[in-house]
Amino acid sequence: MNKKYWIAFSAIEQLDSTFIQRLYNYFGDIETAYKASLNDLKQIEGLSVKKAENFIEKKKNINPDKALEEVQRRGINFVTFDDTKYPYMLSQIYNPPMTLYYKGDLFGCNLEKTVAFVGSRKASFNGKEGVRKIISDLANTDICIVSGLASGIDSVSHESAIANNLKTIGVIASGFDYTYPASNRHLYEQIENGCGAVVTEYYPTFQPIKFRFPQRNRIVTGLSYGTVVGEAAMKSGALISANLTLEQGRELMCIPGAINNVNTEGVYKLIKDGASIVTSGDDILNVLNWEKTQKAGEAASENLDNIPQDPVQKLIFDIIRVEPKSFDEIQGLTKLDTESLLTALTMMELEGFAEKTEGDRYKRV
Repeated sequence: MNKKYWIAFSAIEQLDSTFIQRLYNYFGDIETAYKASLNDLKQIEGLSVKKAENFIEKKKNINPDKALEEVQRRGINFVTFDDTKYPYMLSQIYNPPMTLYYKGDLFGCNLEKTVAFVGSRKASFNGKEGVRKIISDLANTDICIVSGLASGIDSVSHESAIANNLKTIGVIASGFDYTYPASNRHLYEQIENGCGAVVTEYYPTFQPIKFRFPQRNRIVTGLSYGTVVGEAAMKSGALISANLTLEQGRELMCIPGAINNVNTEGVYKLIKDGASIVTSGDDILNVLNWEKTQKAGEAASENLDNIPQDPVQKLIFDIIRVEPKSFDEIQGLTKLDTESLLTALTMMELEGFAEKTEGDRYKRV
């Protein structure tokens, strides 16, 4: 079984995927590549002797059988670069991960309709709402949402996918021994338990070190046919992802936001440079030339089901149509007494028509 040698390669922290791929391509077999001597490696034209010596030294500490056993003991699945199931879009990038670890049902996701959402960790309220709105337009379809399981736009993208009956793939910047950020533990569990898959190129014990996050971004974009930028400052990981998207020959899309928000400066630069503007799910479908396909057995909800029928609730629903409003603002516009308004808002929350947001404001669901 040669799978253990792919795992052994990935268990050496100092190796990158390009080094492993170079050896695999040269020897044509992963076991032969792993067992190669320093003299064998020196025959590879252009290969750094220092990297070769480092590999020979580091692999002395790796037992391939033990490395594989540790992965299996943790219940982690994996797919290797030589496997026919390896995601096609990811295989086409410059430096694909040689081993992709995952939890959940990676191949239950439609890998032929994947779109990435990236953006600021400190996203604005409007930025998050924009992502929620666009993903909700794709509800109950066979489209898969890919993101990086960080806070901000990433978390909202995964949460919105789950809320709208879409599969989602979260790409993390560490091994599975770590959950980062810790606040997303429940989100990890949701994705792993029926809503998609969490994936990583890192061996289980590898920590979420800073340099691994931009490395992770190439997998987020590499798995996807296109990338949507929610919010991005001029110097941000989202801009790195945008550049990777273009380098990989994929479609780049941006959600326009408030021009006075520092997190939209990068977005507007990308738009000026030619990125497509998206303000709805249909815009994504048009850019990627996809048909909107309902999941088997799923039917689109009737519009009437999404609008309150009670006259007072309908009035409030219209008032919060454009942007969230506080209790006092709603009361000023409806002229309702406090008890009646509280009752109406409580019922709207219970029936799923409205919810409280940051600053005790009410918004449409």
